[in-house]
Parts: sequence; C-alpha cells; structure tokens
Amino acid sequence: QLQLVESGGGLVQPGGSLRLSCVVSGVTLDNYSIGWFRQAPGKERERISCISRSSSATDYADSVKGRFTVSRDNAKNMVYLQMNSLRPEDTGVYYCKADRTPYGPNWPCPRPGLGSWGQGTQVTVSS
Repeated sequence: QLQLVESGGGLVQPGGSLRLSCVVSGVTLDNYSIGWFRQAPGKERERISCISRSSSATDYADSVKGRFTVSRDNAKNMVYLQMNSLRPEDTGVYYCKADRTPYGPNWPCPRPGLGSWGQGTQVTVSS
C-alpha cells in the first residue's frame, strides 16, 4: 500500500530556509513521478515542483524558481524540497504526491486527478 509522509515544516523568518522530506513506503519509488504542492489559507492547492523517476527532469512554478530545489534518493525512498529565501507568501501546507505515470522515466510531474497524497506539513514564514 502506497503511503507518503511529509516532514520538515515549521516556522521560519523571511529569508530563511527549510528542507522538506517525503518518505514513500509500500512501493518501489523509482516507478513514480513525484510532485510537491502547497495550499495557502483560502487558496487552491497549487503545484510548485516535480521530479521524474530518474531525476533527469524537474519542473518548478515561476513563484519558486531559483529558490526551491527538488531532489530524490530512490534507494532511500525519499524525496526532498530544499526551500531557500523563503517569503511570507510561501506560507501554506505542503504536500507530496506520487503517480506511477506511463510516460517513461523522464516525465517529471504527477497527472492531475491521479496518484496518492501525503497528509501535508505546515510551513509558516513570518517575522
């Protein structure tokens, strides 16, 4: 049974950094594209980053490009999101999502409406 658990959230000052982790259990991680999403208060959940099965391809929302870095370690069943230069608008609940996409090892993002979600981790950027 596929299960995802996020961790690493917390309260950080503007300009600070956090590293989120997502541990994936019950499956072989290298069969799955992984996405990071966030949901700010009163807003819809948005995709902010993705990484392909082989780590060969990544994708970032414009709002986080140059500040966030996604990575994965398939041997450890772990996916990470390094977040630097954090801003108050980065506040929200961060989720990881796994999808066994049929498009090959270089397809970065989970498909809309498909895949499995973690329970989320709260990130608050405030002084």
